[in-house]
Amino acid sequence: MKKIALTLTTIGLISSVYANSVINATKMTTDLSKITVDSKEWKSAKFTDIVLYPQTTIKMNDKNANTKNSDVKAKKAKVAVLVNDKDIAFLVKWADGTKSVQAGHNSSYADGFAIQFPENFSNPKELPYIGMGSEGRNVVIHLQKAVDAFYEPNGNQDVAHQVSRNNSPYFEKELQVFDAKVKAIASNDYQKAYVGAGFRSMTEIKDGSSKFSSDMQYGKKEWSGTLNRPLKDDYLDLTKNGSFPVAFAIWDGENSNRDGLKLLSTWVPIVIDTKNDTLKVVDTLTTPVKGDVKKGQELAMANCAACHAFKGTEGVTPSPYMAPNLSNIGGYSTADYLRESILNPQAALVPGYNRNAHKNFAWYNTDEKGNRTSTMPPFNWMQPQEVEDLVAFLQTLKAEVEK
Repeated sequence: MKKIALTLTTIGLISSVYANSVINATKMTTDLSKITVDSKEWKSAKFTDIVLYPQTTIKMNDKNANTKNSDVKAKKAKVAVLVNDKDIAFLVKWADGTKSVQAGHNSSYADGFAIQFPENFSNPKELPYIGMGSEGRNVVIHLQKAVDAFYEPNGNQDVAHQVSRNNSPYFEKELQVFDAKVKAIASNDYQKAYVGAGFRSMTEIKDGSSKFSSDMQYGKKEWSGTLNRPLKDDYLDLTKNGSFPVAFAIWDGENSNRDGLKLLSTWVPIVIDTKNDTLKVVDTLTTPVKGDVKKGQELAMANCAACHAFKGTEGVTPSPYMAPNLSNIGGYSTADYLRESILNPQAALVPGYNRNAHKNFAWYNTDEKGNRTSTMPPFNWMQPQEVEDLVAFLQTLKAEVEK
């Protein structure tokens, strides 16, 4: 009885101290491996608000999409988590006034969501780059998109049914048989798992070693998406600590969202057990920065504005491709990631950073051995309090939240 009382007290402490910054998983004894949006288990879950911000680090090579997303606001989402001894399940709900379903290979874009896990979170001060991971800091990404029927090589060396019906050698009844076969091999559920270590590095997990299931449903101008997966597999072990970080992303097809053009949360701690080291992840990701925002802004204008774009640098920064855009960096980067980027930019290199970059604005140099180094110099000459002031200001750089 004493042990149970201690557990309940600890869970209550995490909830009261950190409020909505932390998602507490609801413990279940039922099977979660086949859970869907409509499953009754969600009635027992508690929803927590998170905020997702426009990912503006890199400018897209799409004038129409850039125009649509020039003044996009951040969006709230609600997240609930269920956990048992083997599996974990997520339910994400977010408002979307238009249902966008990708059809075939045309220029339509899909609504979708993703849930991202760091492969290694033993040191929560050194988590992967939000969005795609970075060298030596891989992420596992589960992606679900709203799609119409789509086709891809099916592993059966069947290419005859993956051509346009107009190019097939069939007519009338034979063409009807062909159409039926094509329909039978089509997929209407785009759910995939990837490992990522930088932009355009995502590698799909196809060997069956990642057991998961996800789905999406639209209703009343709102999407609901679920993901269930094992707590432990060949890529992730979420049982090592009582908590672990997760990041969420959503895409709006109406705004031509795809790839890196999306809304993204910061790393959010998920608490599944009250082990002794639970607060290690929670504290690291939620402890407020003790810095002076005004002094930090002065430091940013003096040291960052020559290369980086952010609020207040209009007409100062020479090129949108000079360096990563920091306009929403405070929305999805942790305080420790910002500190590390200031003091040691070499620590987290992101491959494939920007295909639009001009050769005069390279973000990285390559030495004679082929090793890449950041063109940003380390600002390790700053006093510790100056670093905190700068981080405090950078954390204010984020879009207004949609009401």
